[in-house]
Parts: sequence; C-alpha cells; structure tokens
Amino acid sequence: MGVEQAPTAKGKKAAQGLRQSAAKNERETEADMGKPLKKGAARFDERARSSDGKSAGAKQKD
Repeated sequence: MGVEQAPTAKGKKAAQGLRQSAAKNERETEADMGKPLKKGAARFDERARSSDGKSAGAKQKD
C-alpha cells in the first residue's frame, strides 16, 4: 500500500518506514554488486527468469 493510500496515521508511518527500508536495502545490494539494479519492466523480466533461463513470456508461449 502506498504512503498516501494508508487510511490511518499509523498506517502511513508504517508504509513510509517500509519504503525507506526497501530503498536502503536496494542501495546496499547495488553497492555489493557494483552496479545499479534494473528497474521497471527489465527488472520484472530479470526476476521472472527461473533456473532454466526462460522468461515468463517465453514459458507462456510454450
């Protein structure tokens, strides 16, 4: 849930904390890898690949 969509002040605070934690984790991962993580559709495709190297779209065509 987005920060602005949270119905209560407590929910907004929790959502903001989650967003900050995720951003920190992403920065740490990028620093460890030495390159920025892919964003958007490229990231979805990268994460969707399984151990056999096929993307989700390729599997649906099979």
